[in-house]
Amino acid sequence: MKKANVLVTASGGIVAQGIIKCLKIANKQKKSGTTYKIFATDINAKAPGLYRADVGILVPPVTAPNYLNVIIKTCIEKKIEAIFIGSDEELLPLTRASQEIEKKTGAIVISNPTSVVTKSGDKWKTYEFLKENGLPCADSSLPQDQDKFLKDHKFPIIVKPREGHGSLHFYIVHNIKERDNAENAIRNAGWRPLLQEYLKGDDSEFTTGVTTSHDGKVMSSISMNKTLKSGQTYKAFIDTYKDVRKSAEQVALKIGARGAINIQAKMSSGKPKIFEINARFSATSPLRAVAGINEPDIVFRNMVLGENIKMKEYKKLVCMRYWNEVYVPYSTYKKVQRDGKVEHSDSFIPDYF
Repeated sequence: MKKANVLVTASGGIVAQGIIKCLKIANKQKKSGTTYKIFATDINAKAPGLYRADVGILVPPVTAPNYLNVIIKTCIEKKIEAIFIGSDEELLPLTRASQEIEKKTGAIVISNPTSVVTKSGDKWKTYEFLKENGLPCADSSLPQDQDKFLKDHKFPIIVKPREGHGSLHFYIVHNIKERDNAENAIRNAGWRPLLQEYLKGDDSEFTTGVTTSHDGKVMSSISMNKTLKSGQTYKAFIDTYKDVRKSAEQVALKIGARGAINIQAKMSSGKPKIFEINARFSATSPLRAVAGINEPDIVFRNMVLGENIKMKEYKKLVCMRYWNEVYVPYSTYKKVQRDGKVEHSDSFIPDYF
């Protein structure tokens, strides 16, 4: 059994916590031949992931001048083999620094190529890519072309940031005044607005995870029909959904993905219409892992260990998410605030539901 030290960043967020859950599932199931020692980072001592990993470490914000140096120093000291990026804010900076990090530390940054991250991180560039490649997608427009767009699409329409994630500044607008207010709110937040056609059907939204190997082959794909709450998957039906998966696999291969990528789509006239791409692990990764597709484990074993992996089947499940709590003794929390780290935490989750 190989032992691997891995770093998961931004452990206060749902994406990083999902990665930690997946790595713990892999450790418990012992199917992959790799046991992970998990080092989690965050900027805040209130991040739950710090206490659920094997080791928790406080780091400066990604915008701090010494952020990258701290990550490099941590990788050297802890003999880290791979870095899992747990936040959208860190995705592009760490991806761009991946060669420097690997050269100085030997750690591999688990991420897609920079071109894929930038293309998927800007929803207008995503739309242009999909359109140019003849892939079915939600029609979109920049504000300067909205007169033509509104001739083709009646209200309601979607107004959202080109750079946003989750449901932050996501608006369904029903008239010109609401559209203008939405655009102004997005600009005031420092982002650029994008108009998108409204795809009907609250129960027709799908998220599909695809993993591609270092040589550009599909290793796995898994789809779920989801219900959202505050921008996150709240209920999910995990099933075969062959047409949805096939469409997502085409997108992953066409865009040049390497590692994990997520394709968001809605069914329109019986076919999946793509409206967003996220070039990272999904917050629904642990749902997929329970179904049998453990994406962080798959990608690590391929990118770091060079294993050839092909996953074809998974369980059909219904997932219902709910709130849960992690408890930490006050003395442990104060120690993390003081020392900036915690190891073998005495945090606990009661078995009361």
